[in-house]
Amino acid sequence: MKGRNMTRWRDPAKDPRQEPKSNLITAEGAERLRGILDHLSRVKRPALSAKVGEAAALGDRSENADYTYNKKELNRVIARIRYLTKRLDELQVVDRLPADTDKVYFGAFVTLEDEEGEELCIRIVGHDETDTGKRWISVDAPLAKALLGKALDDEVTVKAPAGDTTYIIIDIAYRDSANRAQ
Repeated sequence: MKGRNMTRWRDPAKDPRQEPKSNLITAEGAERLRGILDHLSRVKRPALSAKVGEAAALGDRSENADYTYNKKELNRVIARIRYLTKRLDELQVVDRLPADTDKVYFGAFVTLEDEEGEELCIRIVGHDETDTGKRWISVDAPLAKALLGKALDDEVTVKAPAGDTTYIIIDIAYRDSANRAQ
């Protein structure tokens, strides 16, 4: 079958998009997703429904840009609501500290030092709450996988496209993100 809907074939065994994602999330991340779902359900969807109704009442829908745009936006919001509802049911909220806080586990703030002496502060979080600006990385990321279970002063080598990078763990902390000075 040929056509515009065809995509490039990828070997499922080597495609990183096919790797199973963990269903872990921090309590703050779950609360944020619930807030987004609540906003979409209670505010955005009713407002868009009203706009679609008003635009439909104007008559001919085939040339009505307001109707077309708002209908597409409404469908996008409904799809997002459906996704978030399903995703929140699948997620496992991690809301307590690990038994051994001297090692790196889910939710940890980790400070690393590379070979040049530069520091890198990251937090290991769930797939749904990654944020490059805050340096929150997914627990499924190669760096996070290499760090899990390691202790203070352990050396960690991570394979990267530019070559292997070695880090030393210089600090491990488990605290609320609101109390963390960035």
